[in-house]
Amino acid sequence: MIGERVDGHSFLGNVENSGASAALVSQTNESLGLQQIVCDNPLIMIGNIANAWRKQFDIPVIGITGSNGKTSTKDLLVHVLQSSYNVHATQGNFNTTIGLPLTLLQMDNEHSISILEMGASVPGEIDVLCRIAQPTHGVITNIAPAHLEGFGSIETITQEKGALFRSLENGISFVNLADDKVAGIKISGKKITFGLTPECDFPADIHQENNGSLTLILDSHDIPTGSQNLSFIKNSIAVTAIAVTLGVEWNNVIERIQSFTPTSGRCQVKQFDDITVIDDTYNANLISSLAALDYLKSFSGNGRRIFVFGDMFELGPTSHEQHRKVGKKCTELELDGVFTLGQNTIYTDSMINNGIDHKHFESHDELIHSLKEIVHSGDKILFKGSRGMAMEKVIKGVFAD
Repeated sequence: MIGERVDGHSFLGNVENSGASAALVSQTNESLGLQQIVCDNPLIMIGNIANAWRKQFDIPVIGITGSNGKTSTKDLLVHVLQSSYNVHATQGNFNTTIGLPLTLLQMDNEHSISILEMGASVPGEIDVLCRIAQPTHGVITNIAPAHLEGFGSIETITQEKGALFRSLENGISFVNLADDKVAGIKISGKKITFGLTPECDFPADIHQENNGSLTLILDSHDIPTGSQNLSFIKNSIAVTAIAVTLGVEWNNVIERIQSFTPTSGRCQVKQFDDITVIDDTYNANLISSLAALDYLKSFSGNGRRIFVFGDMFELGPTSHEQHRKVGKKCTELELDGVFTLGQNTIYTDSMINNGIDHKHFESHDELIHSLKEIVHSGDKILFKGSRGMAMEKVIKGVFAD
């Protein structure tokens, strides 16, 4: 493929040397012995090939999209369904018009179910992904102001994410009634509802135990999660609704939720001596950042609660205001420290008051140096920022020794 910065055809020699049997190209390199299959648009063609391959399999294919929690929900659903199925699933962030076809081509006869994450940064991409993948089931985790740079408005985001449900005329849509935007999407086929409301197929409630952990009460079943992370609980509601509908026994669902360990960078709790680090560095937008702050505040004990925050990207003209909202939340929660990094988090810093210790930094090295002087035993520290901010470098820099 020919990208904005790089022409993939320039790597055909490397492809041949790596042992590939053929390459899909829009222009040939006659100096190579590599078999080259010529087409007008390799991106469209790989989607067509993946769609033809997907049609060979008569198994449930679950599409997952949403503004937040796609990968976390996918990872948890994989873990739960592995108790009853041989699961094929998206690896990493292969959720695009390039990554999803490549994921589908990894499906084989041993798989009994497929879980496909679907991402979009501009309008029309979810529809394309659904036409390629032909999901039989789908869930939209939530709808929030993420990727506004590409979509422009929350209404456009709702229309885009809703393409998953519209593709399920002969399938099942799992609808989160706790999200008004999701609940308002027109459903083409069968609908199964869930959420923190009594009027749904999988009604949920949350109980906080004396130690601060959360117990999920779902359709009259108690699920002690051992977690204080409300986002994890919400993901568990969606995953349970899907798993039970697909025939997984309740006791298996409960055991798998309790045994799940989040992947690095996704609200993973780490201990460095007596310092608790919440590594939520994989990505950030407004809703996920506010939820992560609630998670930080929920930690028990006498130590300080500190937030280390990098820029949120792709927010368009609302970027400054969304960064301010994060700062306002920090003040409302009366955190002990807020330390920001980047260009846009200066607006977060501007909203910090109530005597909270705070400072803005423009480089990773400066932030790391200061944090080494600031943190001490008993602290609970949340690290978060968009992928491009690489906030995991700060964790490594502060705690590598």
